[in-house]
Amino acid sequence: MTATALFNTSVMGMAAQASALGAVSQNIANSGTVGYKDATTQFSTVLSSVQNGGDPAGGVLAQTGTAVTAQGNTQSTSSTTDLAIQGSGFFVVSDDSGNTLLTRAGSFEPDAEGRLVNKSGYYLMGYSASDTNSPSDIAGLQTIHVAIGSLIATPSTEGSLTANLPQNAETVDPSTLPSSNDPSATYTSKTSVTAYDNYGNSVKLDVYFSKTADNEWEMSVYDSSKADASGGFPYSEGPITTQSLSFDSSGALTSGSPATIAVPNGQTLTLDLSDMTQLGSPFSVSDPTVDGNAAQAVASVNVDSDGTLNYVLTGGQTVPAFKIPLANVSSPTGLQSLSGNAFATTASSGTAYVGLPGSGSFGDIESKSLESSTVDLATQLSNMIVAQRSYTANSQVFQVASEVMQVLNNLK
Repeated sequence: MTATALFNTSVMGMAAQASALGAVSQNIANSGTVGYKDATTQFSTVLSSVQNGGDPAGGVLAQTGTAVTAQGNTQSTSSTTDLAIQGSGFFVVSDDSGNTLLTRAGSFEPDAEGRLVNKSGYYLMGYSASDTNSPSDIAGLQTIHVAIGSLIATPSTEGSLTANLPQNAETVDPSTLPSSNDPSATYTSKTSVTAYDNYGNSVKLDVYFSKTADNEWEMSVYDSSKADASGGFPYSEGPITTQSLSFDSSGALTSGSPATIAVPNGQTLTLDLSDMTQLGSPFSVSDPTVDGNAAQAVASVNVDSDGTLNYVLTGGQTVPAFKIPLANVSSPTGLQSLSGNAFATTASSGTAYVGLPGSGSFGDIESKSLESSTVDLATQLSNMIVAQRSYTANSQVFQVASEVMQVLNNLK
């Protein structure tokens, strides 16, 4: 190796170790940054293309990458919108310009407009919990707005009714079944359930059960507000729905569940009747459950492990508002690091795909938690000492090469 080659090799060595020191410095500075992934430096040899049959002259190049897939420890917080990912995946966020990015920094809180934004100024993306089809890609996501203090009314769409119908009851005359809405209508048993319409108004539904044959019953549902002044038949409008129920010889329901009820000024209520029985006991009803709520203010929010962001109302009810998906790419190490602990997709990483937390290869979301930096200070200090000594050694090689060149120049 010539004296000139010594200069090149030592300079490349100092440059490579300077890159390593830069990565160490960046890591130490971000040892307390939420969601930070430590930078790592890899070295590769460089050989001269002209070897002249002797020892090849060469040097070294340094490439700094990011440990994107490393999992940091979680630290507990008091905020329900502080989110950590346990496992694989990234939060989908957007910047002020509308660019879509990925991040693990989940320190979100509502801004003045109710948008969930993290400490780096990136807005959390998701989609409405009412969407039956979840978006298959990032393009279908929207910025999440939380409506603290706003009034929310949720129409009823699902419920259940559990009751025992007396097996030894008398059969009702078909001409006077409640479904006829005749003033002389008769029935075996009656109960009521309360649902909510689109405006949050409570709608009382009268539910009549009538035995029509052995192991056969008819269920008729009426809007209670349409009842006669006496509180019964005839109603000013016919039944909302009429359902046939069949039971087997053991008293278990074999057909007729669920019942679909078009709530006046509301949505279609799917009422689960699968736990209905027909046994030799009097008519009895377990507490019916119907979702929906009257208009109430949003007091706070919480986030489930599957990414469901719920509104917690002043009455204590929880209403699903948004779904927070996670995103990933085929090659996370190919992502481009950006300021604010964010990443952008590249040709090397592949395009991003989304899915619900806990599904497939995606991890879970943990509320009231933040993912700590993956930096280990002891390791970084050790790396700093090694890089510093290597830098010093390369500088000494440079000095020796300078002295050799001086000797050669002084030869006569």
